Amino acid sequence: MAPTGPGQAQRIDDYEPSAGGVIYLRGLSRWQAEDQREEIADLYVESSPVTAGDEYDSRAAFLHRLTEDVRRPGFDMLIAEATVSGEAPVLVGAVFGCPVARDGGWWQGFRGTLPPHIDQLTASGHVFAITDVVVHRAERDRGLAGRLQHRLITDHQSSLGVTTVPASNRAVLAAFQGWGWQDVGEIVRPPREFDDTPPVTLRALSFPLPEPSPAV
Repeated sequence: MAPTGPGQAQRIDDYEPSAGGVIYLRGLSRWQAEDQREEIADLYVESSPVTAGDEYDSRAAFLHRLTEDVRRPGFDMLIAEATVSGEAPVLVGAVFGCPVARDGGWWQGFRGTLPPHIDQLTASGHVFAITDVVVHRAERDRGLAGRLQHRLITDHQSSLGVTTVPASNRAVLAAFQGWGWQDVGEIVRPPREFDDTPPVTLRALSFPLPEPSPAV
């Protein structure tokens, strides 16, 4: 399947959304992502296990991550829309991130020795970092999240996806592991300049792609 470029919509033929109809994947440019940021943030709050009363802060933190990522080189976003005949498309999923720089800066604060194959893929520019995955609750256990992540990573011709999850957030960590992500190790990120908050402990996860089948 061809890469999903900005504005291009491609149907997932073997997936039926929970409410019926069809699912289309569509790539967004950084400007299109900015235009849809509020709608995507709404989906994030609706689909995340946010404690009652924390919705505002959680939404603001998500928008902050998106705003930061949009400015990074190579930013890309892929959304999933459910379409039923005669009705407007409904946003049911989104994933975004950026390529990992070859200098390995993304791994700053990693505890221990980075696995050699990950170090090599990073140096060769074949690693893509997923910042956030958002999937509607009704589609969460139907494989849509895995499809979005796999598609965004392969669209960039990357061999490995990586992400970080707060070590204390067991629910999010379990969700990523349920989607096929593997634990790589611990990363401790220092606070930002002029920020009095303590260092953040994260779990680094990887999403290896299957090797292509050899030609016969």
